[in-house]
Amino acid sequence: MPAGTHDTVPDGRNADVLVSINGELVGRDEAKISVFDSGYLVGDGIWEAVRLHRGVLVFLDGHLDRMWAAAATVGIDVGMSREKLTAELWKVLDANSMTDGVHVRFMLTRGIKRTPSQDPRLTISGPNLVIIPEYKIARPATAAAGISLFTATIRRGGPDMLDPRLNCHSKLHEVMALIQAIEAGADEALMLDPHGNVATCNSTNFFIVRRGEVWTSTGAYCLHGITRGKVLEVARQAGIPAHERDFSLFEVYSADEAFVTGTLGGLIPVGAVDGRSIGDGRRSMTDRLRALYEGAIEAAVEAAS
Repeated sequence: MPAGTHDTVPDGRNADVLVSINGELVGRDEAKISVFDSGYLVGDGIWEAVRLHRGVLVFLDGHLDRMWAAAATVGIDVGMSREKLTAELWKVLDANSMTDGVHVRFMLTRGIKRTPSQDPRLTISGPNLVIIPEYKIARPATAAAGISLFTATIRRGGPDMLDPRLNCHSKLHEVMALIQAIEAGADEALMLDPHGNVATCNSTNFFIVRRGEVWTSTGAYCLHGITRGKVLEVARQAGIPAHERDFSLFEVYSADEAFVTGTLGGLIPVGAVDGRSIGDGRRSMTDRLRALYEGAIEAAVEAAS
């Protein structure tokens, strides 16, 4: 069975993990939210996910920047300061005695509705904050073998629809794209923008390597991934030409290398797109960028120590 970038090493400790619901710590089997919650009813919520590595929430400021921007965009009052939210993250991590190898997802919805409806004026509570920490390490075999992509017919919309830069609960179009990819025998979906240029994958950002240069999309039609931004940053610092630009499947099929980026897996090679092998199998640039990115993580940890 194909394994995507969120395939992880099983960890039995997760069975006993405590989850935070508006500051109350409960076992994962008891973690519940009302069926009248806005996120459940109409996908009205935003979220982030961050890695806990050697006692440090890696690149947390970038994730909080993105969450606050999303909250302002959709008109949700976070209801607390960045410092308070950070304290809530540490509260549940400390309660679980977690220090390393952890992936933390925190989700904020508009709150409870008095009746099923889209109308935000029918919300009768403050926002709901759920924090789910798990021991979660990407399966090494996936990174070693690489993944395959299939170009979905479902495209990323423009900012005049549901802005693709918004990390919101409404992910159904990405799920549908992934289903197409799975049914085609691939691991994940590659998605185009409204103009036919490559935008992103269903849950990761996409890069290609051509003649020593690194290319990714303009960012106009994709989530501005924290890992994506760090890869561009470390590449440029190392003198590697790194471009945010339009390109099509023409450049993808003839690329020397391809890879995807995400918080959980970091950099994962792409071996094939639409059944076409990418390059000759060598991943020298991908490996170099992975090392630079991991170096940036270690530098962040040292700076926070």
